[in-house]
Amino acid sequence: MDFKHKAAVELIEKGPILDIGCGGGLFLQYLKNRGIEGCGLDISDKAIELAKNRGIDCQIFDVSEKLPFEDNAFEGVTLIDVLEHLFMPEEILKEAHRVAKKYLIFSAPNFVSLAARLQVLFGRVPENNTMRKAHILWATRKVLHQLLADAGFEVEKEIDDFFYADKLILGRIFKFLAKLRPEIFALSFIIKAKKV
Repeated sequence: MDFKHKAAVELIEKGPILDIGCGGGLFLQYLKNRGIEGCGLDISDKAIELAKNRGIDCQIFDVSEKLPFEDNAFEGVTLIDVLEHLFMPEEILKEAHRVAKKYLIFSAPNFVSLAARLQVLFGRVPENNTMRKAHILWATRKVLHQLLADAGFEVEKEIDDFFYADKLILGRIFKFLAKLRPEIFALSFIIKAKKV
């Protein structure tokens, strides 16, 4: 599991959880192993087949439609690296608000991080903006916070992914800088937002 999924797990207290964009179900399998129930939605039939082979409750679904669940059907909803792939992220956030009892956990890349800015400065397309990533929404931290507020959520906790250098002094410096100015130094944002 990558950093974003590990951080999301730490923010989940109990289920059931709806994982939108569940992929092959690894995240839901990890939650299941920890005793947290959940189900997943994904647009890829191959991903859903993998998830079902892992014993995950999931289904193929296009998130541009209304979610096939009742109001407050889940304790929380997760959207890990999904919003940046959507033309209308506002709609899925409103639907997440409707089906979640308490909170939303999501992650998104920081498209204006120092790393992205330096890549542009040297004439390169930033790694997180390349065509192969299929990112449609290039959002800043401020835009993400506004999208959440517009959907009826309030940021409760934010974890910022930063440049890793493990135990090296450089890693500690970047961790400090990411806390000080996440809009510049964080590589991505992992946010837990509560319903208001």
